[in-house]
Amino acid sequence: MLHETAIILTAFVYLGVLFAIAYYADERADAGRSIIASPYIYSLSLAVYATAWTFYGSVGRAASDGVGFLPIYIGPTLMIALWWVVLRKIMRISKQNRITSLADFIASRYGKSALLGGLVTVIAVIGILPYISLQLKAVSNSFTILVQYPEIVMPAKVGALSIRQDTALWVALILATFTIAFGTRHLDAAEHHQGMVAAIAFESLVKLLAFLAVGIFVTFGIYDGFGDLFGRASAVPKLRAMLTPLEGVAGGYANWVWLTILSMMAIMFLPRQFQVAVIENLDEKHLNKAIWLFPLYMLAINVFVLPIAFGGLLRFPDGSVDADTFVLTLPMAEKRELLALLVFIGGLSAATGMVIVETIALSTMVCNDLVMPVLLRLRRLRLNERRDLTGLLLGIRRGAIVLILLLGYLYYKLAGEAYALVSIGLISFAAVAQFAPAILGGIFWKGGTRAGALWGLLAGFAVWLYTLFLPALARSGWLPLGLLEQGPFGIELLKPLQLFGLAGLDQISHAMIWSMIANVGAYVMVSLSASPSADEHRQASLFVDVFRHTGEGGRALLARHGIRLRPVQPARTVSGDRHRRQRVRRVRKRKRIELARRALDRRCGTGALHRSPARRRDRRRVGARHGGRNCQGRGAHDRRGARDPRRGLPSGGVQPQARAKVARARGSDGGTARGQRAPEGARSAEG
Repeated sequence: MLHETAIILTAFVYLGVLFAIAYYADERADAGRSIIASPYIYSLSLAVYATAWTFYGSVGRAASDGVGFLPIYIGPTLMIALWWVVLRKIMRISKQNRITSLADFIASRYGKSALLGGLVTVIAVIGILPYISLQLKAVSNSFTILVQYPEIVMPAKVGALSIRQDTALWVALILATFTIAFGTRHLDAAEHHQGMVAAIAFESLVKLLAFLAVGIFVTFGIYDGFGDLFGRASAVPKLRAMLTPLEGVAGGYANWVWLTILSMMAIMFLPRQFQVAVIENLDEKHLNKAIWLFPLYMLAINVFVLPIAFGGLLRFPDGSVDADTFVLTLPMAEKRELLALLVFIGGLSAATGMVIVETIALSTMVCNDLVMPVLLRLRRLRLNERRDLTGLLLGIRRGAIVLILLLGYLYYKLAGEAYALVSIGLISFAAVAQFAPAILGGIFWKGGTRAGALWGLLAGFAVWLYTLFLPALARSGWLPLGLLEQGPFGIELLKPLQLFGLAGLDQISHAMIWSMIANVGAYVMVSLSASPSADEHRQASLFVDVFRHTGEGGRALLARHGIRLRPVQPARTVSGDRHRRQRVRRVRKRKRIELARRALDRRCGTGALHRSPARRRDRRRVGARHGGRNCQGRGAHDRRGARDPRRGLPSGGVQPQARAKVARARGSDGGTARGQRAPEGARSAEG
């Protein structure tokens, strides 16, 4: 029997193990022996993408749409193929500019705009609230179902619960406590949380093990393998239709395309993904293995999604059991207590990993880009005069963590009950997709401006609120349903689910089309209408040309991977910048020669001695009279003077005796015409 006390104790033991792993990793990091400096740990930490949505919700979506759940995982796989171009550039920019969050990245790109950083933070917090409520709903529902064992009772049939029995509220408070312990025990200048990353990597293994265990049990324990299971499913017309992509219940072309694009943006711009992929990264080379290890992980955790979905539909054909809970209810129906408990721990692991990383990332953004800029402007606080703000910063972040989780709980109570797990997650995906134009445009296009990014984000977020957030509140009873059916003030063209008459699409595709049109259109048009400021231009150059500024060109990049190119001979005819550089080099060379000649003239007397053939002849005589010495009275290879590369003369000073000889040579040759021999008297005077 699974008692409530045993379930709670097991959950706390698991959370304690996570905390111990995080503490050990932090201690090793302080000692200079990091345990996360491994591409395998980095790849496992990226699997924080697989949340309770993946663990429970993917099966629920597969039970209704069949293979229609695949675009959520096809998108990240396609995006990972571009990581070497996109994510590596974002990593390099972040390290060069000491970026600490997603909001900091966007604000820094557009002239270090505090207003833009604050707007990004607000959008991120509001957009992620549905996702956090999804995790709370998943853990709360799974606990409520598990404590009813051996009966299988859905949470909706349990009835209203008091605050003391409200599992979602207690889960939110417990997760807030553990998040504070994980991420705000101390401050790090680079915002690295090595203990958190180690714990997330461990959680990725736990949830993968739990999901594979239940998948193997359903496929080979309840049924006789994939062939038997899919054969039985094909015999049911409703299930057979789910196996055909791009048709019927599996979704049309528009649905697949927009869900794929949506998930491509989410794997890059979810605050938690940006945190683990960019901020927590210790070495760019880890990306080499993550590019193939992370898709392999996604494949492994999705192999048994359809078998579990079909197994649940065949086992509970009357629809009395919510499809989102098939992962848990199938072991319970077969009286597998330990497996059911393992599934609960796996779902808890998936939810806690997301909540911990997401709230840490959001609390950093709230502190650095929303609260502190306001506090620093309040002169009466005199924060600029304080030497240490550690306590204040930690307090703000801890308060932000608690507030964000309570807001997530509030959204769960207001609108979470009206949607399935996947639908809640897609709302958050559509919100963070609004960051894509500002970020991608910012790292590849120098023409993007702060005003363009600001208006683009405002336009896209406004459409998201109107087409996704308001309908969620309306379906939950907090707004009149007439808003969805007739539109505001009875204007049908403004219906949130059929904006401007666009019908025949699912809610997510409809919202993505209009929000991207508004976002990209405003970003490009406003950016083109005005030139960037000096700060924006400087930051644009640092971001777009980051590899040039860090000294890594295309040839160096290929050489690092063992590809060497044959040097290209310069062309005889040059133009533009190359011609200008060659002209500058020639002018500098002539100046160096002239300066060397003048220096030599000063050392040997006057310039006439070297410009006149007679003077040069007399100079050679002076050298011959002194045993082959030059005008300085020393040998050409004397260590006291360096050899002049043009005349074979050292660069040392002229000795007094040699200077006197040269003066006498001048006097003896004073009236000699050019090209004539000196008089015999002059030659004898030299002796």
